[in-house]
Amino acid sequence: MTLEQISVLVVDGRDASRYSTTHVLAEAGFKVSEATNGNDALEFASRLPSVIVLDVKLPDLPGYEVCRRIKSNAQTRQIPVLMLSSAFLDNESKLRALESGSDGYLVQPADPMVLVATVRSLAQLHRSESVGQDAASQWQAVFDSLNEGVAILDTERKVQRCNRAMTQLLSRTCAEIEGRSFDELASQHLGLKSSLRYDSGPLDLQKGNRFFRLDLNSMASDGASAGSVVIVADTTKQKLAEQALLVSERLAATGRTAHTIAHEINNPLEAITNLVYLLQNTLDKPEVARRYLNSTADELARVSRISRQILSFNREAASPVEIDLRELIEDVMALNDRAVVDKKLRVIKDWNDAPPIKGYPAQLRQVFSNIVRNAIEASFPGGEIRIRISPTRMPWQSEPAVRVTTADQGIGIKPENIKRVFDAFFTTKGLKGSGVGLWLCASIVQQHGGYLRVRSSTRPHASGTCLSVVLPCRMPAE
Repeated sequence: MTLEQISVLVVDGRDASRYSTTHVLAEAGFKVSEATNGNDALEFASRLPSVIVLDVKLPDLPGYEVCRRIKSNAQTRQIPVLMLSSAFLDNESKLRALESGSDGYLVQPADPMVLVATVRSLAQLHRSESVGQDAASQWQAVFDSLNEGVAILDTERKVQRCNRAMTQLLSRTCAEIEGRSFDELASQHLGLKSSLRYDSGPLDLQKGNRFFRLDLNSMASDGASAGSVVIVADTTKQKLAEQALLVSERLAATGRTAHTIAHEINNPLEAITNLVYLLQNTLDKPEVARRYLNSTADELARVSRISRQILSFNREAASPVEIDLRELIEDVMALNDRAVVDKKLRVIKDWNDAPPIKGYPAQLRQVFSNIVRNAIEASFPGGEIRIRISPTRMPWQSEPAVRVTTADQGIGIKPENIKRVFDAFFTTKGLKGSGVGLWLCASIVQQHGGYLRVRSSTRPHASGTCLSVVLPCRMPAE
C-alpha cells in the first residue's frame, strides 16, 4: 500500500492541534481528512479510512466513547485507532484508551517521525488483517460449499472446525459439534462401531436407511502429528442405485437362466417324447419296453436335476449360510454346459480340500456365473478353461479363506482396460454388454469381506485372463 492510498481521519476539537497533526501527516504523503467532534468522527468512520487519529478530549463525546463505538460496529471495527492526548498522560488514561479498543496511544505534541511511523505501521497492519480476513472468508466460502462433510480434528480426535455439510450430516450446529470427540459423534449419528483408523482406507457405514462413507487423513507439521481431517459423504443415493442395478442384473440373469432352461430341458423332453412313442409300440415286448422305461426315468431325473439347479440358483437366503464352493460352482458349470459344448471347450477342475464359507448362495452364484460366462465368451473354440478352488488366508488378517481362480486362454484384456474392468458401465462388448457384470461381482465379493484380482495378457499364442476371487470363511459382520 502506497502512502497516497493511506487515508487518515484526524479527529480533534482544537484547531491548532488538529492543524499540526494534519500538516505532519499530509507532508508525509498521507491523504488526510478532518473531523472536529465525536459525532462527525463516527459519520466519517463509515467511509472506512485506513487509520483514525483520535484526540481523547472532544467537545461532544469523550474520545474513549467514540473509539468504543467504532470498535463495536461490525462495519468499522477493523479500522485502527490511534489516540492522542495532551491532558491525560497517566498510565490509567492509557489503560482506559486500550480498554476502549484503541490500537495505539501517543502523548501530544507527538514527535512527527514517531507519529508518521505509527500511522504507517497501523495502516500496514490493517491492510494485512484485511487481506487475511478476505482469504479466510474465501476459504470459509469454499469450505462451506463442499458437498461432503469436512471436519478438522486435533490430536485427541476432537473437532476443531467443520463445514456446513457436516452440520447437516450430523444434524447438529457447529457449536454442538466443535470441541466434541468425532468418534462419539460418528457412533451416534453415522453408525460407527469402532474408532476410525488411518490405515483402514475409506469406511462404509449404515445408520438406519442411510449410508455413509468416511475417510480419515492425518495432518503433519514439521514431521509431527498436527491432527487429522475427516471427510464424510452421504452415499445413500449411490447405494440405492447400486441395489437397483443389482436387481436389474439379477433379472437379466433370470432371463439368461430361462434361455438355459429352454436349451437344457428341451433335449431330454424330446428324448422322453421319443421314448414314450417307442414304449407304446413295444408293450408286447417286456424286455425292450423295460429298457425304454428305464431310459425315460433317466431323462426325467435329468430334467428334475436341472430344475433343482435353476430353483436354487436364484433362491436368496435370509441370512448367511454355510456354502461349499465346489458344489456351488458345479451348479454354475451345469447351467453353462451348453455353451461349453458348443465351443468345444475343455474345462479342467482342480478341486482341493477347501473349507466351507459363510455367505449368500444366490449372490455368489451370480458372481461365478458372470466370471464363467465371461471366460467362455472370451475363449477361442477348442480352448481350455481351468478352475481351481484352494484354501488360503486373508492377507491383512490371516483369517482362513478360500480362493477360486478361473483362467482362460481367450483373447485377453488390453493393458489400458485392466484398471477399468470393475468400473460400472465399462464394457468392451459394445451393445452386447451392459458393463455392470464385473462391477456387481466386485460389490458382492466386497460385501462378503473378500476381494478380486485380475491378470491378463494379449500376447499372440500366450493370451488369456486369470481372475481370482478370495472369500473369507466368515463374513465381516460375524
